[in-house]
Amino acid sequence: QVQLVESGGGLVQAGGSLSLSCAASGMIFSNNAMGWFRQAPGKEREFVARISRSGGTIVYADSVKGRFTISRDNAKNTVYLQMNALKPEDTAVYSCAASGTYRMSAYSRDYDYWGQGTQVTVSG
Repeated sequence: QVQLVESGGGLVQAGGSLSLSCAASGMIFSNNAMGWFRQAPGKEREFVARISRSGGTIVYADSVKGRFTISRDNAKNTVYLQMNALKPEDTAVYSCAASGTYRMSAYSRDYDYWGQGTQVTVSG
């Protein structure tokens, strides 16, 4: 049974930093492209960042480019999201997702497995 468990969310002031982790189990982690998505209250889920199986290819949403960094450690079955220079508009539930394949995508429909999400709140 595949499980993705996020951790590291919380409350931070604007300009601050948070580091999210997503630990995977029940799957061959290194076979999966991974992504981070977020959903703010009353809004659609949106793509944040994605990373290839090896970590060699990374893509960010324009809204987070230069502030967020996605990475992965295949030995630890974990994907990370380092968030710096946070803004109030970054407030959302952040979820990691596994594609189930090598394919990378910005669309949530292309991901087979999801974590439960972790709340990130940025106060202004």
